[in-house]
Amino acid sequence: QVQLVESGGGLVQAGGSLRLSCAASGRTANVFNVVSMGWFRQTPGKEREFVACINWNGATTSYADSVKGRFTISRDNAKTTVYLQMNGLKPEDTALYYCAKSRQYGRTCYQAIGDYSDWGQGTQVTVSS
Repeated sequence: QVQLVESGGGLVQAGGSLRLSCAASGRTANVFNVVSMGWFRQTPGKEREFVACINWNGATTSYADSVKGRFTISRDNAKTTVYLQMNGLKPEDTALYYCAKSRQYGRTCYQAIGDYSDWGQGTQVTVSS
């Protein structure tokens, strides 16, 4: 099993930026290099929602409409880390952000929660107005 640890969350004013990181480790961390990774977010009382995903080599990415043009997902396979650069933050971006590892080899990337098998504990992002 792969352990995923998110970091980089915090409190920021509207219009500001944050960069989230998700580091993978564990006995099977080497599979990181061949699977897709995703970022999701959740607020209290709401379902977890897709934010962004990236395929194994970074050539394919996908974003939720609500973050398109403001967020950028990237990965560094040598560091087994995936990033989420968040610019132009809005109060509605406030949530607990999770990274996840897909169940499948990552020629493409996936938006459905069910396509992911391993999850981090989350990092809180709070955007003040």
